[in-house]
Amino acid sequence: MSDLLNPANAIVLAVIVVGMFFGLRRIVASTHGKSCCSDGASGKKTKRVAVADTDESHCPYCDELLIGGMSCDGCAQNVANALNALNGVWATVTYADHTARVRSKRPIDRSVLEAAVRDAGYYVMTL
Repeated sequence: MSDLLNPANAIVLAVIVVGMFFGLRRIVASTHGKSCCSDGASGKKTKRVAVADTDESHCPYCDELLIGGMSCDGCAQNVANALNALNGVWATVTYADHTARVRSKRPIDRSVLEAAVRDAGYYVMTL
């Protein structure tokens, strides 16, 4: 009996209980129509933005950002919407590799891109 209550087993049990708590919390949230990108990780959901001109030949300037804080494809869409809301910008964001590929008709000010990502509730990581 004393082997069951040793400190190592108590720590493992505590980790399991905490993991179950957060897992169940996420399951309950998802069954109530809440997702990580609409009420959790970023706390914000950006307005959907449609880019009219998606011809790469019209956008000679390009930058790639490594995005942190995304936890699903919805988060990637939120980042894309935030970037696409900038004038003359066309961005595609991929959750799988956490990258945003940003094209522009004019030279891109990276600090403006980073501010848009930050305002959406995410962050740009440095390589």
